[in-house]
Amino acid sequence: MKLTVDRVASPEALRPEWEQLEQATFPRLPFSSPRWTSLWLRHFGQDRALLRDELVLYAVRDETGKLRGLSPMILTHRPSIGPVQTRMLRMIGADPNITELSGPICAPGDGPAVMEALLAHLEAHAGTWDLVFFNSVRDGAGAVLDRRGDVHWGRESPDFVLKLPATWDALKATLGRNLKESLRKCYNSLKRDGHTFELRVRTGPDEMREALAHFFRLHAARANLSGTVDHLDVFELDRSRNFLRDCMNEAARAGEARVFQLVIGGKVVATRLAFALGDQLYLYFSGFDPEWKQYSVMTTTVAEAIRWAIENRFTLVNLSPGRDVSKTRWDPEEIPYRQAWLPSRSLRGALVHRAYVGLGDRTSRLGRMISFARRHS
Repeated sequence: MKLTVDRVASPEALRPEWEQLEQATFPRLPFSSPRWTSLWLRHFGQDRALLRDELVLYAVRDETGKLRGLSPMILTHRPSIGPVQTRMLRMIGADPNITELSGPICAPGDGPAVMEALLAHLEAHAGTWDLVFFNSVRDGAGAVLDRRGDVHWGRESPDFVLKLPATWDALKATLGRNLKESLRKCYNSLKRDGHTFELRVRTGPDEMREALAHFFRLHAARANLSGTVDHLDVFELDRSRNFLRDCMNEAARAGEARVFQLVIGGKVVATRLAFALGDQLYLYFSGFDPEWKQYSVMTTTVAEAIRWAIENRFTLVNLSPGRDVSKTRWDPEEIPYRQAWLPSRSLRGALVHRAYVGLGDRTSRLGRMISFARRHS
């Protein structure tokens, strides 16, 4: 298969083809849609004296002209103008953890060929960029990067997907003993203390404002909880909250937004955002009320969301990336992703890369010092 790459000026010029391509991906991700790219640019794109972001869309086509791959990227200039500036090419989603996975968009099996074509195009235009970053490299695309010889690998971020049987009982029969016991305790502890719960699923545009208000409250409460696994308040900043509001509102209008709420005594005590993408459900960020921590309400919320997905004929639940026991104990399929970056093959690229690595080392050391101080304060 011979592939060619063209740079496209606007997401709208590709929207119908883009949406069709996104539907052919596996697993499906909310971050791969033209909607996510457009909203990300609106809320996170920069255009000021010291920093300017430029949208770069690389369309990969076969001999028949069919779109086989798409790479939505941002070319960041620092400073915006002048002869001395760095030019970093990154996937859409260089944000504080909001875009969980971002990489070239293509059907399963096309990843290596799409990456090969994309790299060839970038090398042919090496004078336009200094460093290129791939946030989420998977499968054979990593081997293509390795063949270049000067790729630098960053952190791993495996994704976990749970394929669903026809019934909740059939799924429970496959679960390990520890998870079965954990679920039994979750439900029995509430019942023992006289509590009953209700799972509410918010989907409509008119429901998003209230649903997100509960989410922001509970997400922040979980982040501020001490003595447990650290969780960031990813939506602490107004810009991040405004992005999520627009994203969920547009997803609701498209019929894709899902907000799961665990309600006890009329009060929302836990919540999980999600996206319904065809017959796949992507579980996004969550939050819970620390006053109900002893009942493991977040575990109950996830279990009830999975049960709801089965009853509504979804075939897969994406538990989201990040290796932790709350996901791995469901015995899901693991899909490996890894960060990578490489310099342009030019003196300028080598110099910028050297400066970037040096800054990264200093930033990493500072981060470790801050983390240590927080843990021991």
